[in-house]
Amino acid sequence: MNNFQHLATAMLFVVTLLLSCRERQKPMLAKEISDINLKTGNVVLCGPEDKGVGKVSFIISGDDSTSRQFNFGIALLHSFEYDEAEKVFAQIIHRDPHCAMAYWGVAMCNFHPLWTPPEAPELIKGNKALEIARSITAKTNRESDYINALSAYYKNWEKLDHRTRCLQYEEAMKKLSEKYANDKEAAIFYALALDAAADPADKMYTRQKKAGQILNSIYPNAPYHPGVVHYIIHTYDYPELAQLALPAAQKYASVAPSSAHAQHMPSHIFTRLGMWDESIQSNLASITAARCYAESAGIKGIWDEELHAMDYVVYAYLQKKDLKKAKEQWDLLNTFKEASPPNLKGAYTFAAIPVRYVLENRLWKEATTLTTTPAGFPMQQFLWQRGIIHFARLLGFVHLDQPDSAKNELAILNKLRNDLLAKQKTYYANQVDIQIKASEGWILWKEGNSAAALEKMHEAADMEDKTEKHPVTPGEVLPARELLADLYLALKQPEKALAAYQADLEKHPNRYNGLQGAARSARLCGNKELADYYARQLQKVTKYDNRSIAKAE
Repeated sequence: MNNFQHLATAMLFVVTLLLSCRERQKPMLAKEISDINLKTGNVVLCGPEDKGVGKVSFIISGDDSTSRQFNFGIALLHSFEYDEAEKVFAQIIHRDPHCAMAYWGVAMCNFHPLWTPPEAPELIKGNKALEIARSITAKTNRESDYINALSAYYKNWEKLDHRTRCLQYEEAMKKLSEKYANDKEAAIFYALALDAAADPADKMYTRQKKAGQILNSIYPNAPYHPGVVHYIIHTYDYPELAQLALPAAQKYASVAPSSAHAQHMPSHIFTRLGMWDESIQSNLASITAARCYAESAGIKGIWDEELHAMDYVVYAYLQKKDLKKAKEQWDLLNTFKEASPPNLKGAYTFAAIPVRYVLENRLWKEATTLTTTPAGFPMQQFLWQRGIIHFARLLGFVHLDQPDSAKNELAILNKLRNDLLAKQKTYYANQVDIQIKASEGWILWKEGNSAAALEKMHEAADMEDKTEKHPVTPGEVLPARELLADLYLALKQPEKALAAYQADLEKHPNRYNGLQGAARSARLCGNKELADYYARQLQKVTKYDNRSIAKAE
């Protein structure tokens, strides 16, 4: 056999070996992909015919078709359309099982950094997807770095808590964004990681301000990037920072018109700034989009995104004292027999809408009859949300002079708080603890111990001031400092009531009861000029005339 024949034989052997390896790898990879249990099917969107979701340019390996599809998935991901984004990445995987970044996309869809921490099934799915991504050799160094950075969040998820893993991911994304300084997407995802790792107790908003600097530096050259405008809103979703996000809030819905979440998200800032008409418009658009999506996707029962928007729109209606429309939403809520998925957002809405309506309107008798078990919803799983209902019942019993019943509700609140602590749900336990202290204050007031009552209410107000509201809610069902002001009025101390109302209005501008309470307190203090100022503010908010203020007083 000559050299040429030897070479030909060797080449044939190599080709045969490669084909054999590929044949062995394919079914193995197919099984691994099947084990992930990817969401599949047609992508469902509601909105304009062009299905606009914004403009993204994330460079990956692959042909132009794969790149376009991947960027469509990333655009959906940036608007938190996680289910539909996962479908896009699954389609890429089906066509090209060796596209490593598609598995990274699946893992990002199951992380959802600014929502409720992922549950075990999502963590398992994301981790498996990243295992495949890491095993694929045909990827660039940059793609490997993205995959490894996200792996920092999923690593040891069974042992490490969510916040620790968020901090690990933040640090990994910091290094990645520094290494690829010209990579716009790296900077955007780093900003998102900063927001996810933000410390709720940090009133200097260190991470948020850093994220804001990054996003604002990108915005002029990427005004239609859904992640930039969306994350600016999340970054500044705090009373002290909200004004900085107003331009983004006014634009986001038009950047991603086919996203129900993009229709809703601006209302976070509108709510922070007391812009009730804008919040109502935003959430009604979101409700329409959510219903369209649920019907198109075949979702059983009410979709959680519609429930989320309903809570926000009811909150806005109540501040405008549009009780008819607020009650219509509550009545609609009572018709739902099933929610999908039955999660924290749904639980909060089922609790908050009825509680807001009765407490904002001081309907104490109705408050005592509120139920903790909406039909068909597993409310028993959601201890914080159940606490909201028992808090409303307690205040109702206090104002109806039924102290024993109020104390029974207080005992339930204490148990819910302790159960949350046992489950290491410290944030939710703290929320219930604020309600416990406020409840104790009002019970003490009813018992005639005004000094102790005020001490408890001050504790509750100070705790709430140090605690950021959960993103799921437009605001507390009754702000603790507003309740403190109400207590001062009940104790006939209008000067201190006025100061408390004013302090609360700094954090919750244009709240109906805050403005009304401030107007009343100022009048009782003999400060007609200030009373007239708050009356005019209330008139602007409600479009009622001054006589409505007098009647209310």
